[in-house]
Amino acid sequence: MSEIETILRQSLPAAVFRSAEPRYLEEPRGRYIGQALAVLAPGSTEEVATIIRACAESGTPVVPYGGGTGLVGGQLAGDGPAPIVLSLERMQAVRALDPVGATMTVEAGAILADIHDAAGAEGLIFPLTLASQGSARIGGLLSTNAGGVNVIRYGNARDLCLGLEAVLPDGAILHGLSPLRKDNTGYDLRHLLIGAEGTLGVITAATLRLFPEPAQTGAAMMVVPNPDAALQLLRMTQARIGDGVSGFELIGRMGLTFLDEVGPDLRQPFVERPDWMCLIDLGLGADQNPAEALETLFAEAFEAGVVTDGVIAQSEAQRQEFWTLRESIPIANRRIGSISSHDISVPVAAIPGFIAEAPGRLAEIGRYRINCFGHLGDGNLHYNVFPEQGRSREDHEAERGAIKTCVHDLVHEMGGSVSAEHGIGRLKVEDLERYGDPAKLAAMRAIKQALDPKGIMNPGAVLR
Repeated sequence: MSEIETILRQSLPAAVFRSAEPRYLEEPRGRYIGQALAVLAPGSTEEVATIIRACAESGTPVVPYGGGTGLVGGQLAGDGPAPIVLSLERMQAVRALDPVGATMTVEAGAILADIHDAAGAEGLIFPLTLASQGSARIGGLLSTNAGGVNVIRYGNARDLCLGLEAVLPDGAILHGLSPLRKDNTGYDLRHLLIGAEGTLGVITAATLRLFPEPAQTGAAMMVVPNPDAALQLLRMTQARIGDGVSGFELIGRMGLTFLDEVGPDLRQPFVERPDWMCLIDLGLGADQNPAEALETLFAEAFEAGVVTDGVIAQSEAQRQEFWTLRESIPIANRRIGSISSHDISVPVAAIPGFIAEAPGRLAEIGRYRINCFGHLGDGNLHYNVFPEQGRSREDHEAERGAIKTCVHDLVHEMGGSVSAEHGIGRLKVEDLERYGDPAKLAAMRAIKQALDPKGIMNPGAVLR
């Protein structure tokens, strides 16, 4: 047993210590395998502070661990000294829920689906929604500034957080769980910690913004001839329905083909798989009818040649079927096995140009299948490159770096970002160095040095 383990066992309850199970040392795509000197699951902020203080004194690295759903390796450290893996899984309490002020204070280990349920019991919603919400924890979602499907209406995780409690790299506790919408008292450390991926401290609790549950919801799948038409449909939808648009997703034929090939086996809305379709989701007031709004939209868009076919949900169950289809595409992707996956954003107006240009550039490297889908309303595409049928991603391992560079170079040329909503982690450290603004990187390194001079907080993530 190491000296730091001995110290921690003397100062912490036995319940804090966990065996280093594979779930703490693996990530969903199998790209990284981590290591751990010990796995600790504190039950309170004070216990987190005790751990961080001991690690600061001994220079022991700390890797915060949420739900383990991250896709860029931020929750695993495979190189360097073995770290303390700090899991927030025991800290799941809802500390406060204010239905009048529409806020909820939760601990960092709270699972997103449970937060949804707690808000729903008061007739409110916490609108951050994504496929992994049954296992993703709010601390990790804030640490990566997660996006999801409702960004077009409600914003990213950053926009949904009013206050934070966190333990800083020296073990000091930041008490910032304010529900205030307006607080202009100096630097906003909340926004420094959100998106920092555990490199500047450990988020232990958060005060979240809640919203009234829409009185009426509706959804439609509409077929468009190309991504240009999808953008026209987006503009028409926003002009007609305004802030009632909760989600606007672009889905390509390849995603539907993958579902046909490997499942999940779902009922698809169109017998003939379209090249492109849009999933439109609405949340409206009691005096508005989503189905009627979507019918009028479809008629106008069809007359203008923007859409060629469509299905409007006739019930909440059918609306959920549409979303199950959309959220199952990543499952099919994993079953096929991508060579290189890209979480990118470009200016919304540039999306058709990017989709048109990228395949030709990739063809100079090899022959691939491309599954392009994502959140059209906020410019975030999941642009994933797969082997042709009958081949595996292992056959193209030597090309993976060239594929990623090809896609990311084009994104950069178009003024986009190589990380839209998944973060930098360890997977994209070189990309941040290649494409990041030098002044921004210098400022980031200065902040890291000032707050974490020993470099113990998630070393190797975000910054080399």
